Amino acid sequence: YEDLLPELDMLLIMTVEPGFGGQAFLDIMLPKIRRTRELISKHGLELWLQVDGGVSASTIERCAEAGADVFVAGSAVYGAADPAHAVRALRTQAQGATAHAAWACDH
Repeated sequence: YEDLLPELDMLLIMTVEPGFGGQAFLDIMLPKIRRTRELISKHGLELWLQVDGGVSASTIERCAEAGADVFVAGSAVYGAADPAHAVRALRTQAQGATAHAAWACDH
């Protein structure tokens, strides 16, 4: 699939078994996120790398450090007492985790 990367705007990696919300994050997907980010960087692409599933305050930093820059955090946001605050907190965590990443960009 490496030859297809230049054709993409965003690539999604599922971090749970697809099917229903509220599942636990699968740490086994972190190496796949890292490998994908390495390929994106290798080809000098501005490609969004999205993760979906189990993204929460306890997992978002690991996802960001691995190379994700778009996060689907449905249960963590909509299950929170204050969804807006949850979004701000998750953004802060992700930004902190990628502050010094060579691949991080402003998109």
